[in-house]
Amino acid sequence: MNCYDRRDLGLLLLRLGIGGVLAAHGAQKLFGWFGGGGIAGTGQFMESVGYKPGNASALASGLAECGGGTLLALGLATPAAGAAAAAGMTGAAAVHAPNGFFNTEGGLEYPLALGLTAAGIAVTGPGRLSLDHALGHRFNRDWMVPAALAAAAAGASAAVCLRAKRLRQASGGEQEALFEK
Repeated sequence: MNCYDRRDLGLLLLRLGIGGVLAAHGAQKLFGWFGGGGIAGTGQFMESVGYKPGNASALASGLAECGGGTLLALGLATPAAGAAAAAGMTGAAAVHAPNGFFNTEGGLEYPLALGLTAAGIAVTGPGRLSLDHALGHRFNRDWMVPAALAAAAAGASAAVCLRAKRLRQASGGEQEALFEK
């Protein structure tokens, strides 16, 4: 007989909540569900905030959120799922950072909380009420945690840095145009 403890139940609730929220946000981007823009609408938004090409950025963001969130909720491939979701939220936090911290002002509070929680679940593990546990942790080995987080951090850093470079170049071009007038 399996006896689940408070930690297992707490991790299940955390995974279902955070994973469900992330999956829903990703479904907005990928499929246009829940009032989302789908790839085309999200791609236009991504272009407007400096992530180019827009459709590829929308696909990457949608997959990180929907795929990572779904896998987190299931407790499957937890290190990769949490790392992917955290990377996606890093990109979102970069967009919101100029607005400060608090979500009421459009700040980075919400994507930061989602990303840190996803990363925390990747590090902690899914608990015994998970597909990873049922499958003998084939996709949840200790070495996978730093590998997944490092790969996700590298990808997120590259995307955020490229965006920042594009935004600097765009604002420099606008400043040059002002001086030419």
